[in-house]
Amino acid sequence: MEKNKKERIIDAAQQLMYQMPDKEITVSMIAAKAGIGKGSIYYYFESKENIIDAVISHSYKKVLHDFFENLQMESSALEKIKLLFRSIVKEDMRLHNQMKMVAIQEIAPVLTALLQQGCAEGSIETETPKESAEIIVAVLTIFLDNTVFPEDGNMQKKLKIFANVLDTCLHATPGSFDFLWDSEIN
Repeated sequence: MEKNKKERIIDAAQQLMYQMPDKEITVSMIAAKAGIGKGSIYYYFESKENIIDAVISHSYKKVLHDFFENLQMESSALEKIKLLFRSIVKEDMRLHNQMKMVAIQEIAPVLTALLQQGCAEGSIETETPKESAEIIVAVLTIFLDNTVFPEDGNMQKKLKIFANVLDTCLHATPGSFDFLWDSEIN
């Protein structure tokens, strides 16, 4: 089944975002890549910024789709958090810098529910699951931003420290978040 024009526009913009900064992308370039007329784009989107927002939203919806698709395989809150973080890390990080705000808006509510489950199970302890989730997602997105933390060979060390911080702050069993720095996630 052929993709509808809106999906083709989003896919074309995403492909271009892999090749160049979004500031350099024009609506004409998106239209050409999508194989449609420039005027058709404005039927679906008001501006290039709206298209970029749609690409970002689409990417994080994919992260959540992958997470929920595999959720049934896990039962404990910590295993579900591990699965959620793996889904985030698997997403293409070239778009990640633009996705930070969307990540907090889209991923934090899911993590909030998992933290609440962990509190109910007794594996996690926090009086502020929503705020904790927002901070955790914000910090994780910053860690994954290679413009903030250029690859210097120390990412594993930084993620190990972050895992220890999460163990401590969430009163989890030491080592509960070691999956963050373990080679199987990266």
